[in-house]
Amino acid sequence: MTTVVIGAGHAGLAASHCLRGHSIDHVVLERGEVANSWRRERWDSLRLLTPNWQSRLPGYRYEGTDPDGYMTTREVIDFVSRFAALSGAPIRTHTTVTSVRRNDAGYHVATSQGDLHCRSVILASGACNLPSVPSLRQGVPACVQSFTPFDYRNPRDLPEGGVLVVGASATGVQLADEIHRSGRCVTLSVGEHVRLPRMYRGRDVLWWMDASGVWNQRYDEIDDLTRARRLPSPQLVGTPERTTLDLNALSSAGVALVGRLAAVRDGQALFSGGLRNQFALADLKMNRLLDTFDEWARSDGRDAEFAPPERFDPTRAPDSSPLSLDLRNGGIRSIVWATGFRPDYSWLHVPVLDHKGHLRHDGGVVDAPGLYALGLPVLRRRKSSFIHGAEDDARDVVDHLAGYLATASPPRR
Repeated sequence: MTTVVIGAGHAGLAASHCLRGHSIDHVVLERGEVANSWRRERWDSLRLLTPNWQSRLPGYRYEGTDPDGYMTTREVIDFVSRFAALSGAPIRTHTTVTSVRRNDAGYHVATSQGDLHCRSVILASGACNLPSVPSLRQGVPACVQSFTPFDYRNPRDLPEGGVLVVGASATGVQLADEIHRSGRCVTLSVGEHVRLPRMYRGRDVLWWMDASGVWNQRYDEIDDLTRARRLPSPQLVGTPERTTLDLNALSSAGVALVGRLAAVRDGQALFSGGLRNQFALADLKMNRLLDTFDEWARSDGRDAEFAPPERFDPTRAPDSSPLSLDLRNGGIRSIVWATGFRPDYSWLHVPVLDHKGHLRHDGGVVDAPGLYALGLPVLRRRKSSFIHGAEDDARDVVDHLAGYLATASPPRR
């Protein structure tokens, strides 16, 4: 076997398509079924943040009747599964990778269905394998139940009573909104966040990201790449009404906003101050991005095609925001940790992780000969972790892999 691809999500399938184009024999290993994380690790109401017309993979794109809508989880599963069938990718489902190690011939890949030996490996197992929950969770009293987005399916999963949602990225604002609509009292703990309107000047804001070239910015053109790769997902939600779901919308609905959760001590949740500063910074960055869109429209001679430039009300800070909540008095019965995700490399026995467990790579070329990655945030472009970002990244990575195979010493016999 020349190449093993680990993961049969959109990134692994895009890699398979490009490997076939180079006539590189390979196999795609999947621990469950195709699009497994979408089947097993998503809450019921989740929709893509990107509009349907933006969903595309090599030689394949959305062709339904609602191009401006947002796919449900079921629709994403069907979309990716159909691509897998049409592309004829050599997939082995229900094959869990238990270890990847270097050897003289390249790599030894141990799986639940036997061992494989190959010259190269593409890690396409995803960036969201595990919830990233801070260690301060250990201080939460036993009377308060904890949930992650992997545990949560809908508000009925939660005990009766108030809910603290920690984290205000796309996941946090969506879950806070859904849980509040179910009739619960919700408090949202807000740290660093990315604010975006759903619509701007008559177009989806992600249309502007695409058309203006922001999403195509390469990783080697970004000043602070490490920071760019750690940014939370923007505060967006995909709804038929194309609604903006920002902190103003949540606070107007009755969700209480508090600062970043800094500690849990003696049954008290302690929040940092500086909420106004967090809001001001997010508003500033949003307006700078909108300025970029406006400048592109002018310089491209397309300004007249769109509604006039607009700016949005600043994020409203509450008149007073508590710095602590008593978790023992029954007001808060559950906490939802919307604090991000991380990849699982527990099976990767190659020294390519930094001290924080992040993969060391240069645009998907991992710091080990013949080892590559796909599907990680800002891997090669700002759009890398989205479905439509997989094709360009896969083509670049597989081109490099093909060059490596052509020039590397042949394996020992």
